[in-house]
Amino acid sequence: MSAGVLDEIVAGVREDLAEREAGRPLDDLIAAVADLPPARDPLPRFRAPELAVISEVKRSSPSKGALADIPDPAALAREYVAGGAAAISVLTEKRRFGGSLDDLRAVRAAVDIPILRKDFIVTDYQLYEQREAGADLALLIVASLDDAELAHLLELTRQLTMTPLVEVHTPDEVRRAVDSGAELLGVNNRNLKTLDVDLARFEQLVGLIPSDRVKVAESGIMSSADVSRVAEAGADVILVGEALVTGGNPRQAVTDFVEVGSVAKGALRAKNL
Repeated sequence: MSAGVLDEIVAGVREDLAEREAGRPLDDLIAAVADLPPARDPLPRFRAPELAVISEVKRSSPSKGALADIPDPAALAREYVAGGAAAISVLTEKRRFGGSLDDLRAVRAAVDIPILRKDFIVTDYQLYEQREAGADLALLIVASLDDAELAHLLELTRQLTMTPLVEVHTPDEVRRAVDSGAELLGVNNRNLKTLDVDLARFEQLVGLIPSDRVKVAESGIMSSADVSRVAEAGADVILVGEALVTGGNPRQAVTDFVEVGSVAKGALRAKNL
């Protein structure tokens, strides 16, 4: 995903957002979320000794096109929960990923664990609409935000009782995310220029993240060996989509990834004693 492609995706997001804003004013959303109970907090589970898996409802991607036909996101989410997922990620960007907020609403009605809205968040409106739809976490991509925008959206996410997942791809973005005070940092292993993925990116960047932050490995995790690799490097959490929606048995895949990753995390703790 070159900067140009990222810009194209964000431009499409803004166009689709303008349509939604025209149909429903921000004030309506603000009123709708005012009396909601607090969002679910994923951090206690993410900080637990076991590896946490964020399992993703993902139909397609810009790099590989169509991945899976998912007629019932709620049914898939229930399989993830049965397998031991700590949270569910739902793609809601429609142009490149084939998702929608309706997918998120369906998942929210089906499960009681935290839900991440996976999208390109650039405005307040998106945070209010995802809060009403039932999301508990918001993805904030450092590459698409300047420092002032990142600080503002972080604060609003917290005001809405949601947890921000701040995504980074480079050493400079790690610095910016750490300086922002983000507690939950995701390292995306995808090269933003070539769309290639390399787990070495997580290994290279994780050491720049303070030990008190929660570290998420994203993209390119396709096998138990990949899970072990990032967990041994210091991942507290993994975010996995493609491997689960294409593997044929999402419930078992989640269970296997939790077990393998937890063993690797335990070995890392023992090594550091």
